[in-house]
Amino acid sequence: MVTGNMLLVVFLIALIVLFVLILKMKLEPYLALIGVALGTGVVIGIPLSEVPGIVASGFGNTLTGVGILIGLGVIFGQFLAASGAVERIAQSVLKVFGIKRSPAGLALTGTAVSIPVFFDAAFVILSGLIKSLTKKTGIPVISFVTALGVGLIVSHSMIAPTPGPLIVAENTNSDLGFFILYGIICAIPATLVGGYLYGMFIGKRIQPNGEIEEAQVSEAEKPRKQISTSLSLGMLALPIVLILLNTFSKLLFPDTQLAAFFGFIGDKNVALFISVIVGVIVLTPYISTPKQTLYSEAISSAGIIILITGAGGSFGAVINQSGVGDHLIATMQSWSIPVFLLAFIFSQILRASLGSATVALVTTSSILGPLAIDLGVAPVLLGLAICAGAIGLSLPNDSGFWVVNKFGKLTIAQTLKAWTVGGFVAGLSALGMVYILSLFSGILPGL
Repeated sequence: MVTGNMLLVVFLIALIVLFVLILKMKLEPYLALIGVALGTGVVIGIPLSEVPGIVASGFGNTLTGVGILIGLGVIFGQFLAASGAVERIAQSVLKVFGIKRSPAGLALTGTAVSIPVFFDAAFVILSGLIKSLTKKTGIPVISFVTALGVGLIVSHSMIAPTPGPLIVAENTNSDLGFFILYGIICAIPATLVGGYLYGMFIGKRIQPNGEIEEAQVSEAEKPRKQISTSLSLGMLALPIVLILLNTFSKLLFPDTQLAAFFGFIGDKNVALFISVIVGVIVLTPYISTPKQTLYSEAISSAGIIILITGAGGSFGAVINQSGVGDHLIATMQSWSIPVFLLAFIFSQILRASLGSATVALVTTSSILGPLAIDLGVAPVLLGLAICAGAIGLSLPNDSGFWVVNKFGKLTIAQTLKAWTVGGFVAGLSALGMVYILSLFSGILPGL
């Protein structure tokens, strides 16, 4: 079996092959990840009879933690969007911030909305606000595009129960409630620095090509009637509140029936299931689209996410079985690279190369997550450093790049300057917050 530095060589070759299969040969990431997982197991020298079992168990173990939740999360986001709740949330946040600081409000709106709604859909849904805000304020459109895009991708990469961060929390064995809490603490400054401040900076230096494009919604798809702001915010907060109740009940009422009750309804799967059922009942009066259509679209979207997630777990399982983790610990000590920075770099490289924050989060956390205790760091902080690395450097191999490019009416060069660099600035800001939180390890709960 391969040992020592050759493990790193095999690992790097496996990553290169993965990049080539996805980027050059345009192979579906699910197939590429499974193929590379099998091939890596064989090359490393794991007995042939054991390789398929390791790949299958890695797939299954990953989906045990997040499979149900991914499906529920996509359905939940679909109903929020169809009811008009997403737009109502955006309008309320902007009202609070006022016209002059509306880019900051839009950035934070994106951070809130992207928790239940996937990036691409949320950007299209909210892009209509950009045109009207530009006309009202005179602020360059690129500032709003950057603010919205960065705000969306920050929470998409950092705040559970969004699938990527949820998987990181699972793989690092972090308490989900604390992961959400500290994820929000890291996400807000990252959004304001990368989305608002950098967006205002770059907006003065780039002239857009044309008017912002608005999402077209047919009469049949428009909400039946206007949903209230309080109901919209309540539905968005429901799953997060339930999960946080679980966390804090354990601290305040340990080993009690009350803690057991909140432990049940605050379990991530149960919390989101309750939220979906409540959403289906409460949001129906505001939805014109047939429910069956919403279910079908959500399940179709969730399917590929579940497959890619499981396949990333398979690849991570093979890498962990090889012993590369133990070797990395020894190697990192000689490199003197801080653990959080290493986690950030790993995740950032995968994010930029594969064009998928979710794949980057799954793969990096599968490899580094089980090593948190050995590395002597808080699992929550290690996980958030991984999440920070998945925020920036979105390139043309990322579907989100083209959503921003199309609806922002930017050239590729302008999209790189605004969206790609803005995300990178936000990622570095989030990493900085992780280091600040690490100063309070052993003082703050969960760290």
